[in-house]
Amino acid sequence: MLTFERRKIAFVQLGKQIETLLNSQINSAHTHQEEFNHTIQISKAENQWFTEENMFFALENWRSSLSQNSLEHWLNAYDFSTETAPKHIGIIMAGNIPLVGFHDFLAILISGHKAIIKLSSSDKRLLPFLSKLLIEIEPEFQKYIQFEDHSLKDFDAVIATGSNNTSRYFEYYFRDKPHIIRKNRNGIAIIDGSETQEDFKNLGKDIFRYFGLGCRNVSKLFVPKGYDFHKFFEGISAFESFIHNHKYANNYDYNKAVYLMSDIDFKDNGFLILKKDTLIPTPIAVLNYEEYENDDTLKTSLKDNIENIQCTVGNHHLCDFKFGEAQEPKLNDYADGIDTINFLKQLNTTHKK
Repeated sequence: MLTFERRKIAFVQLGKQIETLLNSQINSAHTHQEEFNHTIQISKAENQWFTEENMFFALENWRSSLSQNSLEHWLNAYDFSTETAPKHIGIIMAGNIPLVGFHDFLAILISGHKAIIKLSSSDKRLLPFLSKLLIEIEPEFQKYIQFEDHSLKDFDAVIATGSNNTSRYFEYYFRDKPHIIRKNRNGIAIIDGSETQEDFKNLGKDIFRYFGLGCRNVSKLFVPKGYDFHKFFEGISAFESFIHNHKYANNYDYNKAVYLMSDIDFKDNGFLILKKDTLIPTPIAVLNYEEYENDDTLKTSLKDNIENIQCTVGNHHLCDFKFGEAQEPKLNDYADGIDTINFLKQLNTTHKK
């Protein structure tokens, strides 16, 4: 029987395998090093947003999260003392950033359920490779992992991630099954005037990592009324090289042209457009900002946008993360604030077939 302890040990070993692969690019110490290198290269060729730097960053984050201490810190909050019959959980994965659906994959398997996975065409190499390693570590997982090329079928519950438009389709299509449906969200940063150059450099990581495509990327700043952006632009100057990525540059040029032709006022430092706007989501290479007068007006704005905010970064007391930490969430920093483990555990009590 594939017990909770065996499942946990397997994922710890997977983390160690990832570490070896990341550290053996030159020496080829891992049995699958050549296959890993090929997976990275073909992923980059198929999706030019997936740079080696971004894929390695994602893999390193998961290497860290799969340590024994990290897993136990996360899982000790739940009762896994009783093993129950596994359910079949469908996952419809997004492909905006590398391995964006790995947390759902991990949560399903660590809970003792079976995963039926519909990959995004934008990220269809990395997870199957890691799944292969996991099955070699613990062969029983072969019975728990299924990749589906077509529509999901024969599932008991589903976790689906997509745009606001596709989420409406998901809500309707999966209305008769227990489900988690994730929509578009973004990170926001609160500026209070206490920031140092180092703070803004770290904020640049929250803005530019993955070219701003992640749900935790900061897409909007809340700033004090009359704020001078000079220090902000100085702090993020370290990220100027992003303009040399042709896909990023094309988006920057296009959005700048649209704003110029539409006579929309904006600030510009040559690689990032800063626009005053109440909206949270932004196009690539654009950052919105909104002024606030005091904590009360700030709280009101945050409350009004709660459904669109994934995380909040800054020195301000209303922030969940420090600058630079948005893309390094802990395992219990659940997307959309929905506890995936609790959702999966409840399937055994409230949704029996």
